Amino acid sequence: QVQLVESGGGLVQAGGSLRLSCSASGSFFAINTMGWYRQAPGKERELVGTINSVGGTNYADSVKGRFTISRDNAKNTVYLQMNSLKLEDTAVYYCNLDRVNIGRGTFRNYWGQGTQVTVSS
Repeated sequence: QVQLVESGGGLVQAGGSLRLSCSASGSFFAINTMGWYRQAPGKERELVGTINSVGGTNYADSVKGRFTISRDNAKNTVYLQMNSLKLEDTAVYYCNLDRVNIGRGTFRNYWGQGTQVTVSS
C-alpha cells in the first residue's frame, strides 16, 4: 500500500507564489514518474507537469516559465513551485505517481487527495 500526503495549498494574490509538496510512503521499490494535475470547477482534470526518474520534465504550455517541478528521491517527494500565479491557476491540485514498482513485477498508479490553490485579484 502506498500513501500520498499533499501540502502547501492555500490562498495567494495574483502574482504571488506557492510551493506544493507531495510525499509518498508505504511499501514500494521505486517511482518512475511523479507529476501534478489540476482541476478547476466545471472543468476536467488537466496535466500541469511531470518529472521522470532521471529528472526530465514536461509542462503544460499554460504554466511553462512560471511553474517548476522537482523531486527528492531520497524523500520520495515531489514539489511544485508556482510563481507569477494567475487567477486561472485556481484549482484543486493533485499529485500523481505513475509506474510505482510495488514488487513482483507489478506497477501501479497513485493519486494524492488534492490540495486547493486559490488565486485572488
